[in-house]
Amino acid sequence: QVQLVESGGGLVQAGGSLRLSCAASGRTGSRYAMGWFRQAPGKEREFVARISWPGRFTDYIDSVKGRFTISRDNDKNTVTLQMNSLKPEDTAVYYCAADTGSPISGRGQNLYDYWGQGTQVTVSS
Repeated sequence: QVQLVESGGGLVQAGGSLRLSCAASGRTGSRYAMGWFRQAPGKEREFVARISWPGRFTDYIDSVKGRFTISRDNDKNTVTLQMNSLKPEDTAVYYCAADTGSPISGRGQNLYDYWGQGTQVTVSS
């Protein structure tokens, strides 16, 4: 079992920055990929970014490339999503997820078997 807890969401003006963190507990000794997803009001949840174990490979959707950075601290069992130059369309609930079956994973939500409760990010124009 893996427990994931997100933090760092909030309200920010367009052009601002937020840093989301995801703390993992439980089966933390395993080597697995981590991802961030988001769900905007009235829309389906979508992939945002992922990072492999131990962190050499990262992947982003086109709309956040150059603005968001995913990283991980394997000693502290945390994954971070640094979000810069935020836009109103980034407004969503952001979820951290773990794919305990793979050190690389992919973009599909069905690959991830553990999820956090989500943290709200609101970007005002």
